[in-house]
Amino acid sequence: MRLRMEKFIKEQQEIIVRELEKVDGKKFRRDEWTRENGGGGMSCVLQDGIVFEKAGVNISVVYGSLPKPAIQKMHANHKMLDPSMESLDFFAAGLSMVLHPKNPMAPTVHLNYRYFETANPDGSSQAWWFGGGSDLTPAYLFDEDAIHFHKTLKTACDSHDKTYYPRFKKWCDEYFYNKHRGECRGVGGIFFDDLDDSESDQENTFAFIQDCLKSFIPSYLPILEKRKDMPFTAEEKDWQQIRRGKYVEFNLVHDRGTAFGLNTPGSRVESILVSLPLTASWKYMHEPEPKSREQRLVDVLKYPKDWV
Repeated sequence: MRLRMEKFIKEQQEIIVRELEKVDGKKFRRDEWTRENGGGGMSCVLQDGIVFEKAGVNISVVYGSLPKPAIQKMHANHKMLDPSMESLDFFAAGLSMVLHPKNPMAPTVHLNYRYFETANPDGSSQAWWFGGGSDLTPAYLFDEDAIHFHKTLKTACDSHDKTYYPRFKKWCDEYFYNKHRGECRGVGGIFFDDLDDSESDQENTFAFIQDCLKSFIPSYLPILEKRKDMPFTAEEKDWQQIRRGKYVEFNLVHDRGTAFGLNTPGSRVESILVSLPLTASWKYMHEPEPKSREQRLVDVLKYPKDWV
């Protein structure tokens, strides 16, 4: 499974980068890196493009020993891990992506799919699980975009288990939530953190992960094509910057993946923080105008909708 997941994410990274380069017209910078403690990856980043202000499509395949702080953070969601252990051998492979378009009418999108395995002292597999998801974060809400995005994800889920989409949609709304703001980060999608042998066998779960990742291009590119050239005002660009500030708040304050990465020895900080936008702003006591498009977005973020 380690080798198959590595092969799959490398193939998907190439496909996605190629498609995004067609849309933007500029090429991604490709940085291959190695981790001193074991493994490495490829970061593909497009900064200050024609369509994308910042876009990152990264893969990592890393292994080694988890220190106690990382084990304790993971124990909250993986009870089979002993939080008193001083270290634990692990393997992790995943593809993560965040795209921040320049046009405020075009939504930010995030995706992450990963495989994680821990090992016993003799090298045998102790536990494995898959995690991931994809979610949409608009500055300006077009209902048809949210519907299309969710429908595409639902189709991928339904082909495996009809309970997946409602479960993982709810999980997404609850996870990507800025508790200190009382609102979701965006209009959601799907999210799951620990699909293991208690859920399904490894082959079926891997097939599900593959279908979810392959659904990214049809879920997002049609939305981007519709919105990337729309006219916008300076005030609308300002609102996008304010919303991006909220995005940054979630990633730095609440996101478990960021915390895990920064607590893992030898991690590549540039790859972990590539999800942050090139620009964002924080205005003191800023509130949108009542009954405005901006206020409608905030209302939806406070009370998530069922889009399909």
